[in-house]
Amino acid sequence: MKVNADLHLHSKYSMACSDKMELPTIAREAAKKGMELIGTGDCIHPKWLAEIKKAAVSDEKIRIENTFFIPTTEIEDNKRVHHLLILPSISKAEELAERMAPFGDLEVDGRPTVKLDGCEIAEIAKDLGALIGPCHAFTPWTALYAYHDNLKSCYGDMTNYVSFLELGLSADSDYADRIAELQRLTFLSNSDAHSPWTNKLAREFTQFEVPDLTFDGLKKAIIREEGYGATLNVGFFPQEGKYNQSACIKCFTQYALPEAEAHAWHCPKCGGMVKKGVFDRVNELADFEAPRHPEHRPPYLHLIPLAEIIQMALGHAGIQTKGVQTAWNTLVERFGSEVGALIYAEPETLEVVDERVLNAILAFRKGDVLIHPGGGGQYGWLELPEHLKTLKQGQKQGQDKRAEEGKKRVENTSKKEKTEKAPKQISLFDLDPGEQEKTEEEEKAEKPSGQRSLFEF
Repeated sequence: MKVNADLHLHSKYSMACSDKMELPTIAREAAKKGMELIGTGDCIHPKWLAEIKKAAVSDEKIRIENTFFIPTTEIEDNKRVHHLLILPSISKAEELAERMAPFGDLEVDGRPTVKLDGCEIAEIAKDLGALIGPCHAFTPWTALYAYHDNLKSCYGDMTNYVSFLELGLSADSDYADRIAELQRLTFLSNSDAHSPWTNKLAREFTQFEVPDLTFDGLKKAIIREEGYGATLNVGFFPQEGKYNQSACIKCFTQYALPEAEAHAWHCPKCGGMVKKGVFDRVNELADFEAPRHPEHRPPYLHLIPLAEIIQMALGHAGIQTKGVQTAWNTLVERFGSEVGALIYAEPETLEVVDERVLNAILAFRKGDVLIHPGGGGQYGWLELPEHLKTLKQGQKQGQDKRAEEGKKRVENTSKKEKTEKAPKQISLFDLDPGEQEKTEEEEKAEKPSGQRSLFEF
């Protein structure tokens, strides 16, 4: 069976998180999004663990209506690297809390900081039968490749136990598969959501082929046993990430790597620190000029939340306007979930909404959008091609002003990176959400060789 999963998010007990991050709310919003499996996040925070227990059917089964949960937590080590742990059961989460308590205050933050290194945390994970991998591995703060040049430097003798890597918002499979040591790992796309709404929850997610909705079923998919595995990664265009390009963290001016180095990573305009972006960091680490996707690597589909696509199509100021909400509700009710509308709906069935929305959804499926890269802590942004813009004059002036500001921010990047047309996408109609038997020839044909167009099949 195929399931959509978001395995990294946070509770109301994590810093800078919405007080609406409660299990019933998360379950309800996950169903609207089209997720069947959600990580609890923060499972070793004592108050959150107590709430997880209340929602549990048994030690190994946590379910609210049609949403299944699995115990997960993010832990910061003594080098500021963040690790995602996926636990087999509530009792194992309790054991993890006991093991971590001597090394950090678990009540301060849902995402605790402990006085252990990556190797020591991985040893504890192995003792408990938990899965472990680095979170948002390429971002320049609190990430594996921010402080290490390779997995071994972080995980030491436990490197081979690491089974996955979380790509994060500023990277995709094309970025990560230029690094040889990552070829064996399963790549996860997760939201790291701090609020439960569908423009945050599962804004990135992974689709798996699993035998069942249990830890053991998920484990078989992550370590690719018995023919199970990840079948699709869905997430942002990496240029949208707020640390994609090297840029000043104060004024957000972007710099090409040689220029940043020449200025000793200080902005000549305002004196702020220039933070190395994911794009440049990957180039430093890369073993391959172009990505080499191993046979087990699934396609990567670049999308943004449906409400944001509708907002762009209608030219509205935000996602909470009546027009955006009406169109969003219409599509979710018609197709059962946001994923159903965005990924699986046939074009002619999308005619239940404004034609501008239909055209925008199809444009994203084909990658027919323009990208203005982010950097220095400021998100990048997207715009529809000229023939799909339908803004009123006043809105268009605001958009033009934003575009001009975007051009100024990227004036120091390469021509390729300034304003890119998005890469070609895979065929969404090839992603059958149901259980369908396939011949060996069909299975081989589905293996991705880079991104492909929606309509090539």
